[in-house]
Amino acid sequence: MSTRTVTYELDGVSFESVITWDGHIDEARPGILMVPNWMGPTKTSLEKAQEIAGEDYVVMMVDMYGVDVRPQNGGEAGAAAGVLRSDRELMRARGLKALQVFLSSVDIPFAKDHVAGIGFCFGGGTVLELARAGADLDAVVSFHGDLVSPTLEADSANVTAKVLVLHGADDPFVPQEHVASFVTAMQGTESDWQLVQFSNTVHSFTDPSASMAGKAEYHPQSAKRAFAYMKTLFSELW
Repeated sequence: MSTRTVTYELDGVSFESVITWDGHIDEARPGILMVPNWMGPTKTSLEKAQEIAGEDYVVMMVDMYGVDVRPQNGGEAGAAAGVLRSDRELMRARGLKALQVFLSSVDIPFAKDHVAGIGFCFGGGTVLELARAGADLDAVVSFHGDLVSPTLEADSANVTAKVLVLHGADDPFVPQEHVASFVTAMQGTESDWQLVQFSNTVHSFTDPSASMAGKAEYHPQSAKRAFAYMKTLFSELW
């Protein structure tokens, strides 16, 4: 897999995101803006981006925190994610800046009229927030992401992207009350959206390292099904 680190600034903060693709194929392919979980741009997240890219996509793993913030544990990750969760305008601005940088990349086989956003946990909530900001994306896919937002009802009408939410039905961190609020907000729009819940599945179900019993656990079957849903949506789009 080919990789390219892209550096950029926003409001005095420096960021490093990574674009990855199969360099043996010259044909232009769709792009995916991938926002990692709350640990940010790690080696594991890059490996996930490369696995998703495969032969089919160009993927940009997004740095939402800035180069000076690289969480080393859950406490640090929670604090870093909390800064953006408490300031949705900042979250949107950083996500939109990353999308702008991705679309301005050159010498990469990227079909720039075909682009989606995907995210995991914190990242899933981030791409949903981008959709609510009216980002020019064909689709957004949230894997076990945050579903509610301070402006959920007011901004859901701004969504133009197709929305796919992949959720663990027993997720204690994103409970059914949040699911119900999300569904109610989306039903008030004309958006093309889907929400799929997986039984006996909790938070972080696509993360092989997740091991909080009953709270955040890897579920291989649900993970496999979730990625299949994503690929089906992208095949339909592109």
